[in-house]
Amino acid sequence: MVVRTLITTADERTWPKGGNESVLFLGEWCKRYSRKKKWEKLNSIVAPYHWDDRKMLSKDYQYLLKLHEDLLIDLSCKLNQIHSVEHSLRYWRILIGPWLGYFVQMLFDRWSMLNQSIEKLECTDCKVIERDQLSVVPNDMNDFGNMYDGDDWNEAIYGQLLDNSWSKSVRIEKIQIQQKIKNDQAFIQQGWKTLLKSKLKNWIFRLSILFPNEARYFFISTFLPLKTDLLLQVRLGQFPRIWRSNRVPVTKPDMRKRNWQLCKNKVNESSFEVIARQFVPLHIPTVYLEGYDQLMKTVDLLPWPKKPKVIFTSNAYNSDDLFKAWAAEKVEKNTQFVIGQHGGNFGMAPFSFTEDHQIKIATKWLSWGWSDSSRSRVVPMGNLKCMRRRQVRYNPNGGALMVSMAIPRYSYHLYAGIVSKQWLDFVADHQVFLYSLPQTLREQVLLRLYGNDYGWDQFDRWNEQMPEVCLDFGRQNYYKLIEQSRLFIATYNATTYLESLNWNIPTIIFWNPMHWELKEEVRPYFELLESVGIFHRTPESAAQHMLEVWDNVSDWWESREVQSARAQFCHQFSRTLPDPIGDLQSFFQGVSNEYDLSVSV
Repeated sequence: MVVRTLITTADERTWPKGGNESVLFLGEWCKRYSRKKKWEKLNSIVAPYHWDDRKMLSKDYQYLLKLHEDLLIDLSCKLNQIHSVEHSLRYWRILIGPWLGYFVQMLFDRWSMLNQSIEKLECTDCKVIERDQLSVVPNDMNDFGNMYDGDDWNEAIYGQLLDNSWSKSVRIEKIQIQQKIKNDQAFIQQGWKTLLKSKLKNWIFRLSILFPNEARYFFISTFLPLKTDLLLQVRLGQFPRIWRSNRVPVTKPDMRKRNWQLCKNKVNESSFEVIARQFVPLHIPTVYLEGYDQLMKTVDLLPWPKKPKVIFTSNAYNSDDLFKAWAAEKVEKNTQFVIGQHGGNFGMAPFSFTEDHQIKIATKWLSWGWSDSSRSRVVPMGNLKCMRRRQVRYNPNGGALMVSMAIPRYSYHLYAGIVSKQWLDFVADHQVFLYSLPQTLREQVLLRLYGNDYGWDQFDRWNEQMPEVCLDFGRQNYYKLIEQSRLFIATYNATTYLESLNWNIPTIIFWNPMHWELKEEVRPYFELLESVGIFHRTPESAAQHMLEVWDNVSDWWESREVQSARAQFCHQFSRTLPDPIGDLQSFFQGVSNEYDLSVSV
């Protein structure tokens, strides 16, 4: 067997300096497409990805969900002790739950890949960057989100895991560096309408703080259209406000405050659990540890209501630690915490950490139409994002808009979707679809790439592999592109097709069912879409259907069978409310009454 040098990331400073060494790439994330002239010269193999076994992924998710709960309980007790407070488990779940879930799931993936590769593929040595072990400790959840998809953070995690568990079996060479790598990301540019709306929100915010801040209803990052948000607050009997959060104070990590472990009394803890309990104290964001006192002082100075009856958000529950700390305090005083669905995949996937977490912390969770008999907190409402001022329409003589996506090269939080290197299979299906079309029809397709590249080098790939494809880099107005198209092509299970179906835009959906698993009870709805040509399990089938209906898309789309299937599906997953403001008003008034009952007991 060939003895190989282990390469853990795309950071070429840790690669062998020669050009013909035998190496093991730990995953496809190591091989930047834009750097293939470098890695093609190496005598390399790529370790098989453990979560290509989707049954293993599902099994590991259940294990990690239970471990998250065990760690959360122990970490909550420890933080109460450190900070001399007596907060509830729900308080800490709201504040630290997202970070703990993301971190443990990512750590498990990195540990598992090292474990299987070192044992089975005979790696003898590896270069790691020598660094202060606290150099990659994030300040807060938002900071963590800017770190975990980059090569630098992942190289540090792999290096620490190697030092901790494999220093005797792998020869580790420490190398010196002078500067930190910045994540290579691209972002969508804001148009003038977005900037104007931002200025309008700032103006309303400045105006609202002039009024007494004892609002009964606190709305922030609701996902509602601005007009709907403001009118709803008026209907609820309060001056309409747009609240803004701020960044949390920056605090440096201090090793003297991290010399503790999450101990467990049970003897039968797994090898990974031992690692997790060692790594959590080392990597917990400073805002939860060294900076917690300053965080709470900042919370006390917020110009936000002191005794709100209801808090409503669709986005702030995850990365906004200032909001989470404030909301967690209010929830302990019986404030009702309402979270709205903010995208697709919810209610469909057999496993999803963000869905599980949101429903656990919420008093009520507003879905876009679906319900769950085992989770009474889920309240069917409607598609909050589609409560727009006007209907989006399609152009029967236009082209086709095909929407793609990108995910971090390194795995992050888990759900039933593509993970890490499976993005390459996802893009390959795009190409199969396009190659299955006649060239004249292929030229009618505009492929919209994801605005954040995550180091996949999307443009380079498409420019070299299919240069004839017309690309949009996520910068053109999404709604205008739809209105210029006769057909919308969705390629993954998320928000896009739920919007297009809600707006009654002719839509073709295709994805790999092995990478986008569905709950048993959800499958009949997709089988219904499949029976009328909307949903397809293969790119070839989707391309064939596009070819068949292209010349008369409206005849197909507006047929009784298609419209009936679309209506049934939307009622379940992307419902349109006949009176959205009235329905939301009734709902929030009911939640407010529940608050009154809870405080009167």
